[in-house]
Amino acid sequence: MKPTKTLFLTVLTLAALTAGAWAESPATPAPASPAAAPAPAPTTVTAADVQSLKDALAAQQLQIERLTKQLELQQAWQARQSAGTGAADFTPTQQAPQQVAAVSATSAIQQGGSASSGLNTQESPPASTNPLESPVVSIHFKGITITPGGFAEAAFVRRSRALAADLPTPLNSLTMPGASQSNLSEFFGSGRQSRPTIYVDGRLNHVEFSSYVSGDFLSSADTSSATQTNSYSFRIRQAWGQAKFDNGWSILGGQMWSLVTENKAGIAPSDDLGKTNDARPATIDPSYNVGFTFARQYGLRLTKDFNHKVAAAVAIENAQGTLTTHNNTDNFLLGSLGATNSYNDALTSCTTNNYTPTGATSPTYYVTCTPAATYTFNPAPDIVAKLAFDPGFGHYEVFGLYDRFRDRVFPCADFAIGGTTNCAAPATAATGAFNSSKNGGGFGANARWNFLDKHVVFGLHAFGGQGVGRYGAAQLSDLAIHANGTPDLIKNYQGLVTLEWHGKKLDVYSYVGSEYDARTTDYDLNTKEYVGYGSPHFNDVGCYSETAPSIATTNGFNPGSLSKCTADTRAIIEGTVGFWYRFYNGPRGRFQFGTQYSYVTRQTWAGEGFTKGVGVAPEGLDGMVFTSFRYYLP
Repeated sequence: MKPTKTLFLTVLTLAALTAGAWAESPATPAPASPAAAPAPAPTTVTAADVQSLKDALAAQQLQIERLTKQLELQQAWQARQSAGTGAADFTPTQQAPQQVAAVSATSAIQQGGSASSGLNTQESPPASTNPLESPVVSIHFKGITITPGGFAEAAFVRRSRALAADLPTPLNSLTMPGASQSNLSEFFGSGRQSRPTIYVDGRLNHVEFSSYVSGDFLSSADTSSATQTNSYSFRIRQAWGQAKFDNGWSILGGQMWSLVTENKAGIAPSDDLGKTNDARPATIDPSYNVGFTFARQYGLRLTKDFNHKVAAAVAIENAQGTLTTHNNTDNFLLGSLGATNSYNDALTSCTTNNYTPTGATSPTYYVTCTPAATYTFNPAPDIVAKLAFDPGFGHYEVFGLYDRFRDRVFPCADFAIGGTTNCAAPATAATGAFNSSKNGGGFGANARWNFLDKHVVFGLHAFGGQGVGRYGAAQLSDLAIHANGTPDLIKNYQGLVTLEWHGKKLDVYSYVGSEYDARTTDYDLNTKEYVGYGSPHFNDVGCYSETAPSIATTNGFNPGSLSKCTADTRAIIEGTVGFWYRFYNGPRGRFQFGTQYSYVTRQTWAGEGFTKGVGVAPEGLDGMVFTSFRYYLP
């Protein structure tokens, strides 16, 4: 037994013996009575008294065992710190136990068996090896452990071609060659990715209850600007609760990383600090890397773990749809702007367009506005199922996604612009309206291996299907619209290759990923227009010609829009390299610096060019440098 532990147990034993001797010492004797007093009646010992004594002894024994365990963990942690050993994974998961001094200061136990209010380890669980708990900042209160966490960040990004974006890169908005932004670089410094978190857990019999909440400041209110105070708003990242049973079942609900997101081991919720089950790219860019499949959204998940070798899960998650379609008439309704009391209802821009109806001699003009956010009218939640395998070498996952899209179709919407034989007067544009639905979904797989004592990590990811574009980092479109107004799902494929090296202080990472959206086109017999997504008949000749901004209406803050430039994305490819260096990682927290370089290219579907019959495929690209200083709470 180590000297510290021996001394600690000796002190406890002496304290117990002293307390017993004190209780048995007689009080100062009273003067003897001349006549012998009658002997007092013997004290009756009841069963309740015996049980109370047993409970008190059991409580003391439990406390001694807990303190002993705390001491052992503390000594083991100090030995690791002295030896300078570190975790081989990207972020350490080995946490120091509770400081024994802090535990001892709150370990008072009342003989009556009731615990005093406030901090009291009698009601606290034994020291935890849960990586989400901290040896320094965790608070034990009435049987639960509360652990604040997070990091503060000072980061910047420099892009070779301007996107007017903070740290998150809008990967599907890389500008075409003719855009004025393609001739301008940009620099943005930001602390908005700073991330506070809180984790709460407790145990009752055979079930562990836990909850996790995290957020950052990468949202923007109507009054936010970068001119003086940089008052950007807080946004929720995760907010979930979980009940985890000892028999391997768990129930998880709230806003969380989608079940399509890769795990490092088994199937379990991941935090936002890289402490547990985090297989996300280690980039500074909050958009991660092209080809990475993920979402953070509402979910209700049921998971079964089979002896840490196999895990299965099924979840219902929030559904949404992303739409890109061109030249369609107003014969469909997919969703709406957000309600002003709960969602984003802002508009980013409006343009005036025109077409000439069949048989008409003059064009009809209409205005198209681009909303900041759209919300589809979802008929059902998305359903995700996953199987994970950890046979001892590598981690493997297979998963499937089912989603469903619906819109409202107005077959007589063309009546006002020339009419059809089926919608003669007195019909209106809304006559005969009906709902149309389409099922989508896809399948994916992940594989991850550790080599050289977990210093090298190699991973592969693939996912593909119809109507699944929004689950990729590039946010490609889920669907277009047929000429008749019904949904037309877009085939989408996503892939990512991971190679990482992890050392004691230095981590180096590299990723190559791609996302693809297929052509999804149709022809409108009434308007004589090609509609949908990626048609070779769309005009792209204007993608190479710069246009001047309208100073009168935008006052120099809205680049000129490219006319005759459809430029639907065919594929986005990104390569990334970077590193993190930890200057300090110990009981006072973690301080680290990182740099990332990414090169992205956005390739478009070929459309009509300068010469009829000869297509052109304009391409956008960008080179980006990120740096980050971070301090993590211990």
